[in-house]
Amino acid sequence: MQRLWLLALTLPLLLLLSGCETFRGFGKDMQRAGKSIERAANK
Repeated sequence: MQRLWLLALTLPLLLLLSGCETFRGFGKDMQRAGKSIERAANK
């Protein structure tokens, strides 16, 4: 059961990071998301 939880937590993280290619890419994606939220809040 514990292995199932571990798999359920790590698989989405791996998919997220592979979509961003690198940690630097992940940082840029997070920055873009933050800017989008700011723009939506300022409307």
